[in-house]
Amino acid sequence: MKEFLLSDESVFESRVSRRSFLKYLVSGMAALALSQKISRFAFAKSAASEGRKKRNIKGDHDIIEASGDDPYQMTVEAVKAMGGMERFVKKGSTVVVKPNIAWDRNEKQAATTNPWVVAALIELCYQAGAGRVNVFDNTCNTASRCYQNSGIQKAAEAKGAKVYFVDDWNFVKAKFAYESPMDGWPVFRDAIECDTFINVPILKHHGLTGLTLSMKNLMGVCGGVRGMMHQDIGRKLVDITDFISPDLTVIDSYRMLNRHGPQGGNLDDVLEMKKLIVATDPTLADIYACQLAGRDPRSVPNIAEAIRRGFGKSDVASADIKKIKV
Repeated sequence: MKEFLLSDESVFESRVSRRSFLKYLVSGMAALALSQKISRFAFAKSAASEGRKKRNIKGDHDIIEASGDDPYQMTVEAVKAMGGMERFVKKGSTVVVKPNIAWDRNEKQAATTNPWVVAALIELCYQAGAGRVNVFDNTCNTASRCYQNSGIQKAAEAKGAKVYFVDDWNFVKAKFAYESPMDGWPVFRDAIECDTFINVPILKHHGLTGLTLSMKNLMGVCGGVRGMMHQDIGRKLVDITDFISPDLTVIDSYRMLNRHGPQGGNLDDVLEMKKLIVATDPTLADIYACQLAGRDPRSVPNIAEAIRRGFGKSDVASADIKKIKV
């Protein structure tokens, strides 16, 4: 029997061997995970995209202005008046609903998109047959707090949307057919690889641009150093709007942060406008929202740039505008 017993020395060597094996195994798995992360990052840094395909969907009107006391129902009726969500969303498609979730603020502080507007859009998308609705934003404050305190995460998930943070590695480089300061800029892949893109900003004051509207809301699909976008911002915002080519623009103006934007925080700075704007042309939507806020559209850098370049419609006087009360 003795020959089958291990000596103390052999037992020690066996234990060291097992410990070494486990150590090497853990180290190997860590190295593999790191190499995968590096390769994903390298791929994201090297991949390029020419942007979303322009669908140029026409609504029944150029602009719908809805007014009322219920932002959810206002959204439903405004989209219906534009021709219905079925015009923009096909069965089984992937939809992005992009609100402003940038700040750690609640609904009444009006620094982020009204959650009931977001919820209504998500429900309309699923009713139209969408296979998946994604909701995200590249926030300025801590993402988890912004998503929670804005009320958007809860409202969106209740309607079945996939709500998630913007992944640092999942960006592609924007590639333009013309000279652009946004060329090579990192843009979140999921904002590009979708069938329908619905832009849902909130109308509010901004210290740099005067107002933040639909074009500026698209900063939330961009990576890189946010402050760098503020240089030549008018041109950059028009270019990123051209790159993303939103199919539908819904401007929440139920409440408006009238001063100390874009972050706000003081309820004394908030006006109750109880309005909602729906359009297919981002330039026309932003100009109309400016006028609704009593501001000169040409004082907003991106609108001035869009008018100069002939990007979209700019003549509100000749636009087909339908006003509805809900």
